[in-house]
Amino acid sequence: MSSFSYVLGENSRILFVDDDPILREFAQVNLASPLAAIEAAADGAEAVSRLAVRSYDLILLDLEMPVMDGFAVLSLLRADPLTEHLPVIVQTGREDVEAIDRAFRLGATSFVTKPLNWRLLSYQIRYVLRASEAERRVRAASADTRAAAA
Repeated sequence: MSSFSYVLGENSRILFVDDDPILREFAQVNLASPLAAIEAAADGAEAVSRLAVRSYDLILLDLEMPVMDGFAVLSLLRADPLTEHLPVIVQTGREDVEAIDRAFRLGATSFVTKPLNWRLLSYQIRYVLRASEAERRVRAASADTRAAAA
C-alpha cells in the first residue's frame, strides 16, 4: 500500500489551455500541488493574452479550440523571443500523423493524447520542466562563453 504524494514538487506556474471547462477544472485539481500553480485558459486567444502579462514555466495546449487553435498559438510562441523556448506539451484528442507532425514542426516539446491520465501527465510535466531548466542553463553557459570570447 502506498501513500499519496505530489509529483510536481518544484515551484512552477503552468498554463492549461483547453476549451473544455471540465478538463480545465480537472487540470487544476489533478495537477496542482503546494508548489505548482495551475492556471487555465479557454482558448488560444486567452492563452496569448495571459502570456502577455504573466510568465509561465510550461503550457499544456489543446489543438482544437475556437477563436485561436493550438497550432496558431504554437506559431506565435516560437516566433516571439520571449517564449521561443517555453516548453509546450500538446494535449489533444487528435492522434493522426498530420497533427503530430505539424505540432512538432511548429515547436511542440511533447505530445499526449486524450483521455488524459493525470498521474502519468504529472510525471511527464516534471520531466519536461527539468529538461527545460537544463536546456536553459546550457543556453546561459553558451552565452557566457560567447561573451567572454568577444
